[in-house]
Amino acid sequence: MRARSIAIFLIRRALALLVLLVLISFLVFGLLYLAPGNAVQVLLGTHPSSPAIVAAMTAKYHLNDSFIQQYLLWLQGASHLNLGVSIQTGQTVTSLISSRIGLTVFLGLYAFVIAVAAGVPGGVIAAMRSRTVADRAIVGVSLLGVSVPAFVSGVFLLYLLAIHAGWFPVYGPGSGFPDELWHLTLPALALAFGVMALIVKLTRAAMVTVLEQDYIAFARARGVAPARVIVRHGLRNALGPIVTAGGLILGVVLTGAVLVEQVFALPGIGSLLITAVSTKDVPVVQGFTLLAAALLIGANFLIDLCYLFIDPQITAGRGLA
Repeated sequence: MRARSIAIFLIRRALALLVLLVLISFLVFGLLYLAPGNAVQVLLGTHPSSPAIVAAMTAKYHLNDSFIQQYLLWLQGASHLNLGVSIQTGQTVTSLISSRIGLTVFLGLYAFVIAVAAGVPGGVIAAMRSRTVADRAIVGVSLLGVSVPAFVSGVFLLYLLAIHAGWFPVYGPGSGFPDELWHLTLPALALAFGVMALIVKLTRAAMVTVLEQDYIAFARARGVAPARVIVRHGLRNALGPIVTAGGLILGVVLTGAVLVEQVFALPGIGSLLITAVSTKDVPVVQGFTLLAAALLIGANFLIDLCYLFIDPQITAGRGLA
């Protein structure tokens, strides 16, 4: 019965997220119609036009069809990973994105791991030392991290640790896993700083509430080891809000890598997107927007899976609701 309820929950969540992705794709496709000027001129960009070229573009993109018909044709192609052709390069949008997405995803996941590895212990320590100097110091650093944009902290780290100290390379992605890891450490730290601050605040707030519960006092009275009380009874019960925010944080990190890539001259999705926006390469912008939405939706689905391990009864109950 429990396995069935969990399966129902996952199916319902998957269907709901699929519907959400379709709605987002509808809005993404509408970018072409929201763009100023004639649709053919937008698609041609800076290329010269002639009556023959205009007629060919109109036929190719079915511009004489209704908006819904055009959207359904585009959605059919997108479902097969056919997101159109770049106006500037003539390459398919899928090939352009796939050639750069690996670096962006690696940077985002690297930053996410750093943020979680530093943020969760920092929040736990702040909660255990509540209203002490250590707590105020950790909270103060968290407020600084939330207030400073990633590209600003990136410039600071670049000057301090790369140019002044010479510990890290100034730019470039590196070659090979160890070299790439070394090159991406500073960008990942810059990207993780603000996210780590948010994780610290969430972890501290959740742990402060949990540590005031009766079962924590009872476990301590029984002589349970302090580390076991904190990890097994405290942190495990405080994971709910942390994991809930984790999906959104992971999506923000992956999409926030765009600006950090510009600071460190990394050839990821960021430079591709900025070039596409500046040249009005609408198919590339549409493809990136749909990809970002898919990443956010996928991250939220992963969080739902994590809830199965944290609190299967609550998750299963939602699935049956």
